[in-house]
Amino acid sequence: MASNKFRFLTITAVIVANMIGTGVFTSLGFQLLDIRSGFALMMLWAVGGLVALCGAVTYAELGAALPRNGGEYSLLRSIYHPAAGFVSGWISSTVGFAGPTALAAMTFAAYTFSALPISPNPLLEKALAATLLITLTTIHATNHRTSGGTQEIFTALKIIVIVVFIIAVQLFADSPQSISFLPAEGEGALLTSGTFAVALIYVSFAYTGWNAATYLSSEVENPQRNLPVVLITGTSIVTLLYLGLNFSFLYAAPMDALEGQVEVGAIAAQAAFGEAIGGTFGIALALLLVSTVSAMTMAGPRVIQVIGEDFPAVRFLGRTNSNGIPRTAIYIQAAIAMLFIFSTTVESIMVFAGFTMALNSFATVFGIFVLRWQQPDLERPYHTFLYPLPPLIYLTLTAWTLGFTLINRPVEGLFSIAIIITGLIAYFITAKRQ
Repeated sequence: MASNKFRFLTITAVIVANMIGTGVFTSLGFQLLDIRSGFALMMLWAVGGLVALCGAVTYAELGAALPRNGGEYSLLRSIYHPAAGFVSGWISSTVGFAGPTALAAMTFAAYTFSALPISPNPLLEKALAATLLITLTTIHATNHRTSGGTQEIFTALKIIVIVVFIIAVQLFADSPQSISFLPAEGEGALLTSGTFAVALIYVSFAYTGWNAATYLSSEVENPQRNLPVVLITGTSIVTLLYLGLNFSFLYAAPMDALEGQVEVGAIAAQAAFGEAIGGTFGIALALLLVSTVSAMTMAGPRVIQVIGEDFPAVRFLGRTNSNGIPRTAIYIQAAIAMLFIFSTTVESIMVFAGFTMALNSFATVFGIFVLRWQQPDLERPYHTFLYPLPPLIYLTLTAWTLGFTLINRPVEGLFSIAIIITGLIAYFITAKRQ
């Protein structure tokens, strides 16, 4: 008989796969447009990991105390007001998961074609991305065993390929770069600059997904015990892999070759091992993105599902099949992701989605102070380590990044604010109908 719960290993795989995706395999090229310091670039990923870990230990307390599917939607609904939860769910369903799902599928296609001896064809790339999305949507709309097993296999392959790539670059790179990862004179000031803050929004996007387990809380075995361990373990693993990957990219390929490029991993592989072997690694790196699309197809629709459960006016969103899988929500998210695939570019979505999701998680992390004040007697199976330091670090660094991004990239910031306003309008219309 198929289990109706996801195992510890499956949920850890969801976090790792959600995080390791488009961001780490593309954003270095955009960061190099403004930053040419090996030290500053590595510090970007170290600071991003610190922020994600601080967020994870905070979410661990909130998720263990309020274990229900839906991630920020359920948490903000309980902590603040149903309107806050609805807007968060609106963000997650329209931008937070559908956008990154589309980007991961698009990057998978870009990496695949970069490794093949054929001319780039944007239409074929979009068709390949759409095919991947449709295939994984069909798989995850079946049952927990098939869905979880698929996720574990692809995530295990992802970690193995990344570790092999990092080691191989150090051992066999044809022409390693003479880049220094130690701070040069004057580079310390770069770490407090607006340029560094804006570059962090790309890193923030790359680390998005450390909170994925909270979207499946109700379907986790023993969530009060497992959620905190999963969140911290998954985030720590990914931080180490990110540092290793970006070190390898910069060590293997010249900055000029990577600057402004999307498929930085494929470029680094070809620079390190030559065209033939590099092309093989390019295909392998493309396959890694399959698990990212898979994980987001698992986690994201649970937000749409719980909105349907809470609002009778849109009850159809909460429908599940005989195995408890929210098939309708999965199909809806896939449809939104398909619109992104055929209508936008990689960089604009990275900044837009990164900014919007950072706002979402900012409100959630702040909620730990509100919940402790509102419900001091609430049972908390896990207490945030070194509280209140982690949430304060997260809030400070995130606010700094958001502020400079809004100043330097106002179009994406204003679009994010527009999404929030439309979410509020949708809430009041839905609530009035209810």
